[in-house]
Amino acid sequence: MSQLTLYNGRPVNEEGRLAKEIRTYDLLDTLGIPYQRVDHEAANTMEACEEINQVLGIFICKNLFLCNHQKTKFYLLMMPGDKPFKTKELSSQIHSARLSFAPESYMEEFLDITPGSVSVMGLMNDTDNQVQLLVDEDVYNSDVLGCHPCINTSSLKISSQDIWEKFLPAVHHEPWIVHLEGNV
Repeated sequence: MSQLTLYNGRPVNEEGRLAKEIRTYDLLDTLGIPYQRVDHEAANTMEACEEINQVLGIFICKNLFLCNHQKTKFYLLMMPGDKPFKTKELSSQIHSARLSFAPESYMEEFLDITPGSVSVMGLMNDTDNQVQLLVDEDVYNSDVLGCHPCINTSSLKISSQDIWEKFLPAVHHEPWIVHLEGNV
């Protein structure tokens, strides 16, 4: 990646940016939530996010879009990037057997995001509350969070407290705190 620049707040020039990204900035600004931003090439993997996270001064947070076997319950899981995801461990805590990655079509329908752009910000598009937010306790207890503004060509650094106390209530979602083991 080229040299990354850290900005405070929304882009000055919104030309060429998707409407869903601009809606994210509009909502954050309306809620009075300050944020820092880095623009970059598409970051589709955890490895691609490493340099971005160094510039933002945050740890990597993995966001997984999951569903039950029947595809009747959907979950957005936020967990530390260095923790392994164990389906059985999570399934027992949320009483949902046979969790798997949800089909892309549901991600677009419920959250208006595409693979590689999964983010807590997508919950602003889930007006029918089809998606339950699951947050690993280590992420929940962190001071700041990094997330995409519904597109993976920008990344934001936001106070965790602002996410839990301002953003989630405004989009009518509550986090379900889970405990995932850190060992492989």
